[in-house]
Amino acid sequence: MTWAEILVRCLKESEISLIAYVPDISIHQVTRLMEEDRFFHVVSATREEEAIGIASGSYAAGRNAAVFMQSSGFGNCINALGSLCIPYRIPVPLFINLRGQLGEFNIAQVAMGRATRPILDVMGLPHYTLDSPDGLERVVSGALKLCYASRQPVALCITTLLHGGKIA
Repeated sequence: MTWAEILVRCLKESEISLIAYVPDISIHQVTRLMEEDRFFHVVSATREEEAIGIASGSYAAGRNAAVFMQSSGFGNCINALGSLCIPYRIPVPLFINLRGQLGEFNIAQVAMGRATRPILDVMGLPHYTLDSPDGLERVVSGALKLCYASRQPVALCITTLLHGGKIA
C-alpha cells in the first residue's frame, strides 16, 4: 500500500469526508485518489485561509473535514487558525507538505519550510512529521483521533522522504 493510500484509508476510518486543499503536485498523489473516491467531497481552494474556512464551516454543519496545503501557504492561514479554529475549538487536521527540505530547488520555499513547525509550537498546536511509510498508519490515525478528542487543529507535516519531492 502506498503512503497516499494509507492516508486515504485513515481519513475514511475517521469519517473525514470533505477535503479542502490548495493544489500542489507533491500531494497530488493523495488528492487524486480522494477525487476518484465517491466517499470524499474534494474542494480546490484558491488560498489556504479559504480552505480553513471551508473545513470550519463543514465541521459546524456536522461533516468532518481536513485541509491539505504547502508549508509556504501555511503562512497565509495562521490568522484563520488563531482567530477561528483555536478559540472556537474547531478540529481541523492539517496536512502540510513541507517545502524547503531535502532536494528543494526553489529558495523561496525554504523560509516557511523551516518555520512551519516552530510556528505550530508557538500556537500550541500538536504536529507530527510524516517521513516514512513505516508506522504511518499509526501516526496518522492517532493524530486524527487526537484532533477530534482535543477539538483543536493538529498538523501532519509531510516531507520529501515520504512522497519523493517535487522535480524542478
